[in-house]
Amino acid sequence: MIDKIKIGNKWVGKGNPCMVVAEISCNHVQKKEYALKLIEEAKSAGADAVKFQTYTPDTITLNCDNDYFKIKGTVWAGRTLYDLYSEAYTPWDWFPELRDKAKEEGVVFFSSPFDETAVDFLEELGVPAYKIASFEINHIPLIRYVAKKKKPVILSTGVATQEDIELALKTIRSEGNEQIILLKCTSAYPAPTDELNLASIPELEKNFGVISGLSDHTSGLLAPSVSVALGAKIIEKHLILDRKMGGPDVGFSIEPKEFKQMVDIVRETESALGDRTLTLTKGAKEHKFAMRSIFVSEDISKGEQFSAKNLRVVRPGNGLHPKHYSEILGKKSRKDLKKGTPLQGNMVEGFENR
Repeated sequence: MIDKIKIGNKWVGKGNPCMVVAEISCNHVQKKEYALKLIEEAKSAGADAVKFQTYTPDTITLNCDNDYFKIKGTVWAGRTLYDLYSEAYTPWDWFPELRDKAKEEGVVFFSSPFDETAVDFLEELGVPAYKIASFEINHIPLIRYVAKKKKPVILSTGVATQEDIELALKTIRSEGNEQIILLKCTSAYPAPTDELNLASIPELEKNFGVISGLSDHTSGLLAPSVSVALGAKIIEKHLILDRKMGGPDVGFSIEPKEFKQMVDIVRETESALGDRTLTLTKGAKEHKFAMRSIFVSEDISKGEQFSAKNLRVVRPGNGLHPKHYSEILGKKSRKDLKKGTPLQGNMVEGFENR
């Protein structure tokens, strides 16, 4: 298993901060100036990368309005697929400028292709990775075509069974490509919290030998933080300039201020997680004085026996460890000791070398 992968100038995986991706999708509402502004806002909010989607209505579906092509049971119910994608797609002639803008802002730029012509187009743009959308995980010809490019492949698992995931991974690996990231995804828009099953994030890594993360379709900020705590190495979240703009993805997109809050929470979660060792932190070391130790509780003369009357286990922690208390009782003092003296081994006869 590869435990870290480089995407653009960012390492994703073991020993690296979680990569935060701003999914732009159709939130530009077909206005290029909004798409460019979203890249700026993504950078300001702390995103490491921006992701677009590369398709046209004709490369993703048919211009047909029979019942098969009508959407049911989602926020887009009643529309045809062609109608939805006509509103949602990003014009391809924008992409060179979007790529250059991302470079200018210092964020990684990549995209989700939905057919082989989109892959060819993105190859010309020099994208450093490819994202396979949830509903494309059974598009084996596309996955194979992407895998042949020998670049990192990020797959969302929203509608995938275990068999779907296994087949997709087998396809990528058969092309000699091990640079794979699986994203836990709930394909509901927006996704209810009780359907997230975030506990499966570490299972993706364990069961499939890949780096794991989250593609989040909730309307809140909780899921990314929980996912990072569970081991997610990449978080993808939809960004919109203003929900009042509307658009197909508005119900599960967050505004720049919220996006920054999310990034801050993710970074704070990473900081709180720390590492797996039990080594004392600086703060804990500074407060170690408040622990108990053995102190002289009454003046003691040289040769006098130590007893429960003249020794006590109290705070602070400057004296001998309390574990020695019982064995010191009855031994004699090697010197005169004043009340309030932290007892040390060289003050006790027969205890000097402890």
